[in-house]
Amino acid sequence: MTLRELIRRTARRLRAARLHYGHGTGNPHDEAAWLVLRGLGLAFDADLDRPARSGRVDALVERRIRERVPAAYLLGEAWLDGLAFHVDRRVIIPRSHIPFVLKHVRTAPRRILDLCTGSGCLAILAARAFPRARVDAADISSAALAVARKNVSRHRLEGRIRLIRSDLFGSLARETYDLIVSNPPYVTTRAMRALPPEYRYEPGIALAGGKDGLELVSRILGEAPAHLRPGGLLVCEVGEGRAAVERAYPRLPLRWPQPEVFILAVARRRGASRTRSRRGQARR
Repeated sequence: MTLRELIRRTARRLRAARLHYGHGTGNPHDEAAWLVLRGLGLAFDADLDRPARSGRVDALVERRIRERVPAAYLLGEAWLDGLAFHVDRRVIIPRSHIPFVLKHVRTAPRRILDLCTGSGCLAILAARAFPRARVDAADISSAALAVARKNVSRHRLEGRIRLIRSDLFGSLARETYDLIVSNPPYVTTRAMRALPPEYRYEPGIALAGGKDGLELVSRILGEAPAHLRPGGLLVCEVGEGRAAVERAYPRLPLRWPQPEVFILAVARRRGASRTRSRRGQARR
């Protein structure tokens, strides 16, 4: 059996099982290719006509189908913007849209904060995108920070990325930044109840955003301006919560480079009070 044949056979099994995708792939064929190639320790551009042994792959596929474990957890890795990151059940699986927004940041920041860093993937991608920047990566979960530390070491960025245990800005005192990125918990309570089994393997603390999904987003919007330097940017992902954000903050000058991600800019002069509208004030 060749790799190509094994991928096709695996894809048929996955398709028949009616699984849910969204943790790195979007369909049975791509998931099959990922499980086969990476399950065998091969590169994605491996020769698909080479012989393949199916034993390890079959075991992975069996767990994927029977237990509905996301492939990223089975393999211990996830890919974002072309880079591989270690993942396990201490962190959510990287799938953020923020890396694609960062490509359009015109002024190179010198200090960056990745808030709710999880696996550390956004901090690492930001450090690579802006080679002169120093990056703080904060998370409330010490378990998540252990995973982030492993990834920072893997990408040899220990000298530029500082890991901080913090409840949002709680441990950051008077720290200020040119760029703050955040992919916080934003799943509504109702949506949490309806999550497919694959998502229930991820830590709930990294997903649940309260009744309207804005519990942490509101705190970030309220506190971020005090930690942004003049001309600084907040880049925040909210998933399907754009309508909820716009209802809660109709006066904030938010830009949406992608439907899931908004940018809030602090004025270059310290007349940035307009960005500090609290949720209640915005509704007046």
